[in-house]
Amino acid sequence: MAMTVGAADGGDEEQMNSSINTTPLVDVMLVLLIIFLITIPVVTQSVQLTLPKEINVPTQTKPENILLAVTKDGDIYWNTKKMADMETIVDALKKESIKEPQPEVHIRGDENVRYESVGRLIVACQRAGIAKVGFITEPPAKN
Repeated sequence: MAMTVGAADGGDEEQMNSSINTTPLVDVMLVLLIIFLITIPVVTQSVQLTLPKEINVPTQTKPENILLAVTKDGDIYWNTKKMADMETIVDALKKESIKEPQPEVHIRGDENVRYESVGRLIVACQRAGIAKVGFITEPPAKN
């Protein structure tokens, strides 16, 4: 097996190859891609939690339960009576909170109501010492 070294015409000049060999670059990029694909799921892990499951329990309407409704304008109703302000609601809830057993507060909020209005109502229940506050929603439509 023969091998030629140098130019065929006998000259000492070597022909220079000016193209870039991209094969090692592609190999490195593929290795990095595989490393990132393996490590990304490890990085995106978070604190292990047990999230609550959705349970739709029919409301047990009892006469002693308090039904508060919040309209889309932020008006608050105790059953069907419009309440003047938040202090009136807190005072009325304080009177109810001392009863044994303590009544539950059920909040019905319009779907277009601001979260702020419902949040203020929850804070009012908390200030009055109400232990059980629930939300009344409509079940999703079955297709």
